Parts: sequence; C-alpha cells; structure tokens
Amino acid sequence: MHPNVARVVDAARATGLEITVERFPAGTRTAEDAARAVGCEVAQIVKSLVFVAGDEAREATGFAIGGVPPFGHARALTVLVDRDLERHERLWAAAGLPDAVFRISPDDLRRASGGRVIDLAVSS
Repeated sequence: MHPNVARVVDAARATGLEITVERFPAGTRTAEDAARAVGCEVAQIVKSLVFVAGDEAREATGFAIGGVPPFGHARALTVLVDRDLERHERLWAAAGLPDAVFRISPDDLRRASGGRVIDLAVSS
C-alpha cells in the first residue's frame, strides 16, 4: 500500500472508520474523472479544496493536488463540509493519490474529518 493511502486509511481508523480504497489506473484527478471511474454522479464526489494564505496545499495537507483527502492531513486544518453532500447516501473522496478513492457516508465524512457542515455551494 502506498504511504499516502496508508496515511488516509490510518487516519480513518483512528476515528473508528474502516475504509476500502480503490485504485483506478486512468486516474481520478478531477471530480469528473472520479465520477466516471466509480460510476456515480459528480455531486457525490467529495472535493477537498485547500484555501491557504502564503502557504502551499501540499505543505498544509501532506498530499499533492488531485489526491487530497478530507482527513489525515499533515497538520490540523479547519474542515468545512458542504451541506449539499448530505443529500447523497454514498460519497467518494480522494485517498491520498490521484488514482485512489474511497466510499464514505456523509455522516462518516463529517465525523472522521471533524468538519463543520455549512452551505458552500452557490445556487444560481
């Protein structure tokens, strides 16, 4: 198991959550790629966005863009969970690499990430 994936699995396990990581050779770097690979709607893909000031995403999370998971970061970060994710029974999130994802429920996502649910999506 790649060290990045192991870190995500270990972080999930530390919260009492067992996840199964799936790898896709074609990659899951974008939400569209991930949705196509796992056979779900783009709305079911957890997008881990990192907002930093004078810092880099990789330094803050320990993961390269395209593989940033919602937990298991290199340092403590504030995590916000979009309320729209709660509309889905099953979500998919990055598991530390651009070709690795795992399935998670909205409740487990919130619990494992320590995230605060807020309205992030902009409606038109």
